[in-house]
Amino acid sequence: MTALVALRGIVKRFGTLTANDHVDLDVQPGEIHALLGENGAGKSTLVKILFGLLQPNEGTIRWQGREVMLSGPDAAAALGIGMVFQHFSLFDNLTVAENIGVAMPKGDGLADLEARIAAVGKRYGLALDPSRPVWTLSAGERQRIEIVRALLREPKLLILDEPTSVLTPQEAETLFSTLDTLAAGGCGLLYITHRLEEVRRLCHRATILRAGKVVAACDPRQESVAALASLMVGSEVAEVRPAAAHALGPVRFSLNGLTLPSSDLHGVALKAVSLEVRGGEIVGIAGVAGNGQAELFGAMSGEDLAASAEAVTIDGKPVGRDGIDARRKRAAAFVPEERNGHAAAPRMTLSENVVLSRHGDGMARGGLVDLRAAKDMAQAIIKAFDVRKGKVDPPAGTLSGGNLQKFVVGREMLRKPGVLIVNQPTWGVDPGATATIRQALIDLAASGAAVVVISQDLDEIYAIADRIAVIHDGELSKAYPAREIGREQIGLLMAGAGHAHAA
Repeated sequence: MTALVALRGIVKRFGTLTANDHVDLDVQPGEIHALLGENGAGKSTLVKILFGLLQPNEGTIRWQGREVMLSGPDAAAALGIGMVFQHFSLFDNLTVAENIGVAMPKGDGLADLEARIAAVGKRYGLALDPSRPVWTLSAGERQRIEIVRALLREPKLLILDEPTSVLTPQEAETLFSTLDTLAAGGCGLLYITHRLEEVRRLCHRATILRAGKVVAACDPRQESVAALASLMVGSEVAEVRPAAAHALGPVRFSLNGLTLPSSDLHGVALKAVSLEVRGGEIVGIAGVAGNGQAELFGAMSGEDLAASAEAVTIDGKPVGRDGIDARRKRAAAFVPEERNGHAAAPRMTLSENVVLSRHGDGMARGGLVDLRAAKDMAQAIIKAFDVRKGKVDPPAGTLSGGNLQKFVVGREMLRKPGVLIVNQPTWGVDPGATATIRQALIDLAASGAAVVVISQDLDEIYAIADRIAVIHDGELSKAYPAREIGREQIGLLMAGAGHAHAA
């Protein structure tokens, strides 16, 4: 059978860095093919070449047996190649339909396009309101836009880069059904993910990259998760160790009947949210995307101020009316969900990004920045969290998503905070780095810190949390001991059944 697409000898260099080193890869019609590798292994570079966003230095691309030159995304789309990106390519101030319309061939009016969006969303369980501005949407809803936009072009080859990283298990299962249906109809799929159970459930073949080279190929259905992870990193991935038995300390962080109206018309108001987190424990907060996670993080971090100081406390001190810097001075640290633009400024170097959240740690005095201290701290973070980069101090936006996540988490963790609030800590991160981050969170809590982890990954929450609460429509359930609450009960709480405010 002639391959739908065949890459041969693909080489891509960025200065002295070789991102892809003579890569061969082919995808058959109707095949779901996994592309695996560590953060920085060259996966995103390779698929950007296949989508026409980058040009290779060497090598050829054959489409249905014919050699082609992909001059840009339009040329790729004309052949029938679609792509769902890990990082969203959306205009915040446009509506869902307008964002999709920008990338569609001219012809359909906006009303017709909105009808098509609704139809595709209904067909594949990817509900969207075409008239809503993108800036009002959660990360999960934004991901749906990317998927629907690709499906509207009826692609022959669909590339998906971490498509489930912001989806709930239920949404992911809906997507898997969609992909199975597409493959059954002859569409080829190239699937990038760090969730190896997905690969084993979904994919027919896997190609593994390491340091830009193909190092293995296999049928993932015949391999264990541990074996796939070892192929990716070149060695056995350490298991996350639970903390040794330790006594819990006093309450270090609390929310006390926090009620906060949404700052926008389509947002989610927080309703009488209460939570206590003691030193030495991790509390995980689960929930379907768009149920108030962003608003809750904003209230916890001080980006959004509560009506009263007593609504939020750190080590017994009311901070509800204090901003982020004031809370940091009380030894709190924060890792937001969106790493590009929220946690880090993409055009600033890594050392400059250190200063953004750690200027109060002696790196800035009298309006002057201690550049040497900032660079030393950046290097300490890079070493401790194995951040892969092309230059000594590159702009944050040049790092792969997983490596930027490791840097952002490391920047806050190395402060050794007494309180850490982190939203989606391992979104888009490879198995080795995921284990590193989760272990660091467990160790931080064991040292006496109070840790809150907001995550849509139930596997992650069960792996690290001592107690689990669920947020739904701005309400937070009580926090249950992780060993006493099953996935079925969590699923019911995520759907809004049985919610009770925490005491």
